[in-house]
Amino acid sequence: MPPRRRPAPDPQPNEAARLTDELRAAGLTKRTVARIIGRDPSLVSQFYTRHKGAAFVPALTRVLQAVQTAGITDPGELASIAAPHITRRATASGARARVRTKAVLVTPAGTGTGRAGAQAIASGSTRLRGLIGEAARQNLRLAFTVRLLKSGYVLASGSRTDSPGIRRDVVQHTDHTEERSYGSSATGGFDAGDFARRTDQCGGDVTAAIHQWLVETGRIHPGARILHLEIRTWRPR
Repeated sequence: MPPRRRPAPDPQPNEAARLTDELRAAGLTKRTVARIIGRDPSLVSQFYTRHKGAAFVPALTRVLQAVQTAGITDPGELASIAAPHITRRATASGARARVRTKAVLVTPAGTGTGRAGAQAIASGSTRLRGLIGEAARQNLRLAFTVRLLKSGYVLASGSRTDSPGIRRDVVQHTDHTEERSYGSSATGGFDAGDFARRTDQCGGDVTAAIHQWLVETGRIHPGARILHLEIRTWRPR
């Protein structure tokens, strides 16, 4: 019989994966690391499987230093430390690669819109965190639309106790889900800074922050699940 071949040794993890391992050893999870760098958890997994993450090494290095030397563990604070050190990757021609986003932009006039579907919702709608943070920095107002199963709402559709209070701001779908909008320029909307703080308290999870507000204000049941989320911002007059 020919001798059995030994399995090839596992390749050495790249620097991004190594730094992530050290952060995990310090008590953070892959999901938390993803929130800190403002990306989807699947990208962090690709540090290990596809050797991605080189562009995040400077940011992860600063985050690890903050954890180990200053004892900082709050994801919001760590995200602020990481942000200045995150650069876009370069294309083959040397140009900066474009980042695919879903219309997350605050214009000079203060208007902005960001949407999160099922996949983004599952990872905390992290794309929307930057929009809320920038809106808070500019002292903007904020409104949002959520979609969930009709049974998830506490108040009847179109109820004046609920925002919007008028039927036209409620969209019903054939799959037994319903969209409701909360806040508008006509009613004054909400302070973006309040929702930025709520998001930080939820570890950067925008979905959880919105869900918490809806439960606290008696609008949805605690077990209800948000299926779609849209954030809108504007500058108050």
